Amino acid sequence: MRRRQFLQAAVAGGLLPSARVWAAPIAAGPKFVLVFLRGAYDAANLLIPYQNDFYYESRPHIAVPRPGSGEDGAIALNADWALHPALRGSMLPFWQRRQLAFVPFTGTRDMTRSHFETQDHIELGQGPQTSDFNDGFLNRLIRELGGRARAMAFTAQVPLSLRGPEHVPNLALARLGREDIAGGQERRLERMWGDTAEASAVAEGFAVQAEVHRDMATARWAAEMRAASRGAIDPRGFVGVAARVGALMRDSFDIGFIDVGGWDTHVYEATTNGAHGQLATKVASLGDGLAELARAAGPSWRDMTVVVISEFGRTFRENGNRGTDHGHGSVYWVLGGSVRGGRIAGEQVSISPATLNQNRDYPVLSDYRDVLGGVFARLWNLNGRRIRAVFPDAQARDLGLV
Repeated sequence: MRRRQFLQAAVAGGLLPSARVWAAPIAAGPKFVLVFLRGAYDAANLLIPYQNDFYYESRPHIAVPRPGSGEDGAIALNADWALHPALRGSMLPFWQRRQLAFVPFTGTRDMTRSHFETQDHIELGQGPQTSDFNDGFLNRLIRELGGRARAMAFTAQVPLSLRGPEHVPNLALARLGREDIAGGQERRLERMWGDTAEASAVAEGFAVQAEVHRDMATARWAAEMRAASRGAIDPRGFVGVAARVGALMRDSFDIGFIDVGGWDTHVYEATTNGAHGQLATKVASLGDGLAELARAAGPSWRDMTVVVISEFGRTFRENGNRGTDHGHGSVYWVLGGSVRGGRIAGEQVSISPATLNQNRDYPVLSDYRDVLGGVFARLWNLNGRRIRAVFPDAQARDLGLV
């Protein structure tokens, strides 16, 4: 059974209860995927300011070693910045092909440091005065595109960013696991996918989901991390569904949303150094998943732009538990077949106690609404008035990312 036939049958048969509609094939054109890392990932250990001694002084136990330190060493991208070594096999090739860029010191001006308030603030995108929790910025984008763009939330519930008058379906790919599907239905799913290239991914997805549930249940910080993740799939689970997301975006959708949880690393973020430990494992899985998404997108990858964001960054200094606490500025990823990558974009500053936000975390030098507004303007040729309809009072910043 072909992929589209399977999904139609699965929805009709109630196997995918959170899927509400299915889209037909669409014409070629810009495609946009937002990947939301819920829990606030430690951006300073993803894009490492390796020339900055203050970074190593601030993180005596969790810093990623400098480039040239063997396999644990960060991968130099330019004279100032380096990439986490866990991304050597997955994301470094995209950087080398100039299909990956990073935008440091990006985020919201919101200073609450609350996961929930800041996630809501970002997804709604209404500016300082949030007033309508049923009016997300991606739904407004669809309206500005005349309702022609077909969107899908690859989540159990439609996220705030896609809520609004434009109807958006959701398909909880992350929940195709043993705890969500009865054994008989699981076997039926595996049989239905048995003659497709995705058969191994389905089986792996069940196994990964079970492992994720076990790990999250036993971790000491599980309760807080689960709350901050708001039901989002774990990075290891993302690897199991990323190819399906890429294929669905290729065949049927213009705009997609998926969230990945588990980034609230207050405790034991790293082990011997920042190249090892829970953050390194999560980063590696995220990179592998994004690479799988790109592979599955096939020729559509040339039209696809993927932006990876988080609600905020983390403290620049490590805490007493070899972890990091809630911060402010973050680092956004922008990748895709037409992305003008191989560079670090946007306003930057050398980090010191004087340049840190409140002497504790990255400042926000580029407002996320301005950055995303600039991307949307380039992808869909939207003028300033239409961008302000998506992000009220924002000023689109064209960083030349696409």
